[in-house]
Amino acid sequence: MPWLLLIHQIPPKPDYLRVKIGRRLQRIGAVPVKNSVYVLPDAEAQAEDFQWVRTEIVDGGGDAVICRAELVAGLDDDAVRQLFRAARAAEYEEIATSAADAPGPETITRLRRRLGAVRSLDFFDAPERAAAEQAIDALEAQLRPVEANAATGRHAIPAAYHGRTWVTREGIFVDRIASAWLIARFIDPAARFRFVPASGYRPRKGELRFDMYDAEFTHVGDACTFEVLLGRFGLDDPALGAIAEIVHDIDLKDAKFAREEAPGIERVLAGIARAYPDDAARLERGRQLFDELYALHAADAAP
Repeated sequence: MPWLLLIHQIPPKPDYLRVKIGRRLQRIGAVPVKNSVYVLPDAEAQAEDFQWVRTEIVDGGGDAVICRAELVAGLDDDAVRQLFRAARAAEYEEIATSAADAPGPETITRLRRRLGAVRSLDFFDAPERAAAEQAIDALEAQLRPVEANAATGRHAIPAAYHGRTWVTREGIFVDRIASAWLIARFIDPAARFRFVPASGYRPRKGELRFDMYDAEFTHVGDACTFEVLLGRFGLDDPALGAIAEIVHDIDLKDAKFAREEAPGIERVLAGIARAYPDDAARLERGRQLFDELYALHAADAAP
């Protein structure tokens, strides 16, 4: 079996270059077979990866060559395949351990993203992948709302979502106000809210983010955050569905549902935003609006 080899020489200075190249090689899935000799399967995508690494090395003042080779003595193909499987096994085991120790739902998105990255580099099907996938599935099942209560028709909210700190971008408006109201009234009555800058924020342990970049709950496809929350928590209340359509039409401005109330509600929310620059005060006033809107649509939906 042919392999691609990267043989490099990195200058002792600057110190960061060696670290940078080492991380880069790890990210593309290369494994070392000797000092300064890394291997990848012979494929077009992997050849391109090595070319980029070589460019970085040369630009940093080092030297590197890429060659296609067949192993003749000292190391055979099976041994190299096992090096790849061992590297991925350690990463899969780390994912499975993280899933088992996960404090709450905020880790699922991160773990699935990490699993996808490792799987893309699993050239020889490390058997530990199945355990990592099962661990994430088990965590997701544990946090998924249970079957709807026969008496109320509503889904139970897992304890992992109770009494949490929910974080969103400051300057809340439409979708963020509505989503915070939904969280506090139907998902986590003991919720605490934090409003943070749109960029540069690093989540603290135990926080859940909504309607912001890389959040646990945010836009998916053409669904706004309010709609995503309804779906994730199985909230199939017709009054909430009506509010979701209004929020969607205002937030996405696509007139998908053509709700006639949308322009008026948007004007009221704009007035609230103008009158209450403080996010906590704005949310409190917004809660009153959505309480009243919910009461209206609940009455309309009543038999």
